[in-house]
Amino acid sequence: MVFTLDTRLADAVGSAVAKKLERAFEMQTVGDMLAHYPRRYADPAELTPIRDLPIGETVTIVAEVLSSSARSMRNRSGAMTDVIIGDGQGRVSLTFFAKGIKQAEWRRDQLRPGRRGVFSGKVGSFNDVTQFSHPQYELFDDDEDRRTQVEERAHRPIPIYPATSAVESGQFRELVEILLPQLGEVPDPLPESVRTAEGLLDARTALIQVHRPETKTDVDPAVRTLRMHEALVLQTALLQQRAEVRALTATPRTAKPGGLLERFDATLPYTLTPDQQSVGAQVQADLTGAWPMNRLVQGEVGSGKTLVALRAMLQVAESGGQSALIAPTEVLAAQHLRSITKMLGPQLAPELMPTLLTGQMSAPERRKAALRVAAGQALIVVGTHALLGEKTTFAELGLVVVDEQHRFGVEQREALRAKGSSPHALVLTATPIPRTVAMTVFGDLDTSVIRTMPAGRAGIESFVAPLAEHPEWFRRVWDRAAEEVAQGRQVFAVCAAIDTTKKNSGEDDGALPLPEEEGAAGPRWGVVQLDQALATHPTVGQLRRAVLHGKMPSDEKDAVMQAFARGEIDVLIATTVIEVGVDVPNASTMIVLDADRFGVSQLHQLRGRVGRGSVPGLCLLVTEAEEGTLARERVEAVAATLDGFALAEVDLELRGEGDVLGATQSGVRSSLRLLRVVKDSKLIARARELAEHILENDPELSQHPDLRDVIARRVTDDDRAALAKN
Repeated sequence: MVFTLDTRLADAVGSAVAKKLERAFEMQTVGDMLAHYPRRYADPAELTPIRDLPIGETVTIVAEVLSSSARSMRNRSGAMTDVIIGDGQGRVSLTFFAKGIKQAEWRRDQLRPGRRGVFSGKVGSFNDVTQFSHPQYELFDDDEDRRTQVEERAHRPIPIYPATSAVESGQFRELVEILLPQLGEVPDPLPESVRTAEGLLDARTALIQVHRPETKTDVDPAVRTLRMHEALVLQTALLQQRAEVRALTATPRTAKPGGLLERFDATLPYTLTPDQQSVGAQVQADLTGAWPMNRLVQGEVGSGKTLVALRAMLQVAESGGQSALIAPTEVLAAQHLRSITKMLGPQLAPELMPTLLTGQMSAPERRKAALRVAAGQALIVVGTHALLGEKTTFAELGLVVVDEQHRFGVEQREALRAKGSSPHALVLTATPIPRTVAMTVFGDLDTSVIRTMPAGRAGIESFVAPLAEHPEWFRRVWDRAAEEVAQGRQVFAVCAAIDTTKKNSGEDDGALPLPEEEGAAGPRWGVVQLDQALATHPTVGQLRRAVLHGKMPSDEKDAVMQAFARGEIDVLIATTVIEVGVDVPNASTMIVLDADRFGVSQLHQLRGRVGRGSVPGLCLLVTEAEEGTLARERVEAVAATLDGFALAEVDLELRGEGDVLGATQSGVRSSLRLLRVVKDSKLIARARELAEHILENDPELSQHPDLRDVIARRVTDDDRAALAKN
């Protein structure tokens, strides 16, 4: 039987195995399976002898089973199989856990003494015995007639696949070995002329070489080819998406002399920064174009993105159009509404009637707000996911503003746009994005950057409080907070959890106790625990404190935030619900507990909550991470610079683009498998050029049917959404 990439796995490997693959990796077709590439290769010719295995590293060896036994566990249910393997120079202990003794005995019989195979695992040591944790293996065939084949196979690079307990790397490798000889024609997204000019392989050869390389030199050409496939497919899909928007007809929204925008600009007590002016001009031109605006505006925290968005809303309102701003949290939505109302002032606010619409409003409030929106009275609507609901209708939706795009998927942005007739879209993000990430994730959007900051900002100083070396600094952090409050300023204290359920310990001597260390690693501090601990501090305990977290009722959260904004609270103990958008110019100090538990961009966002007015900002990053660890590096990188774009590059280097793009957490079949946005930046830029050239001459891809088919197979709506959820 000849298989194509669209052949159902049930037809290729049987329904039982197909179900396991679908559960483990969401695979449904042969194409899905062959796009599950090896994560690395073991070369038997260069395998490390057991006696020289490096502790702590994951390795692969060829060895022989020396002994195996099965037994029930003494102190808990289940059984285990103990196996000793050797290579003539050393021995390794393997342990496999099983639900029952029969399963343990099955593995013992499979791994009987004398059998040889490929074994991999993380090297550990216990009582001077080398061990593999989470061992995986693939046994060679016992058949003497196939000895030559086994020996050849033992000297080929061994693909090591991402695996689960249900589908181990060895089993996956065996399935691939079955599929490859029966693989038929493979659609090639690259035109032959491009393939030749770039020195790349044809698609079928690349797939075979990446899964079954004869030598190490086969791997790189295959990977390079498949990376170009991914880059070209994604860039073409994003450019198609942009073209689809530009094929729509939009209502031009022109600012009129003496209109709302001109009246608003006349009331501004300050001059727009050069970047606000240039980006504003781009947005203004977009709104008068023949197709809907589709623009991403990225800029530092406090750089004035909301002002740029409000000016666009006013331009749209001049022709009776409504604008909808969707924010990721209730707190941020309420903050946006207050900020916009304040900026509009008493003259313009009644004309535009800014209206809040969120899911946690009471039914009567929500009904009243929804009626204003449906009737077209509210020309500016601010809300959360409630704006996406079926019951929310607009009289004339002319502009969609998405705040913090990384919190939303593409499908949510498009769901809101669908409530209007080809409305314009403006996407805002305070998370600086490296150029290659922007090209890969937001390639369907025109991009603008606001780098300059408004004048009059006092700036922020950042310091790491490394408790691993200086536990006594913990007390100093809170003494410093009390000093700030004594000067009439306010303090944020942010925790990584609401309630860690850990009890504080220590003497009541004015020093704050650290929670006891428990077995499972987790945040030391929760909002609940910190509030309790601060109550014992001789100075901070006397200050006005309040807590804020996402599980509080909406009206309670809003009341706390407004009280803090009015200066009625000295110390606000919160989770990252205050990460974006909260604007309290009198707040001078940001204290982040367990700072190593946060990402670089998150720490940068949190720091941006202070130093927003004339009051100097202070950011204290409290961590128990050891010096030299990746977690500590992350915290120190944030303290070292205020440049968010530099931090974005650091974030990529420290975390890797998989986490930055969200692909590893997305739970869907991301279209990025081999492509690395930092390492492959030149290749992505080249793919962009190729995609532009192809679409310019063949917008429907009628002359590139293979590319069209691969896009349909590889880039789903879920894939795009996964990439957008940074």
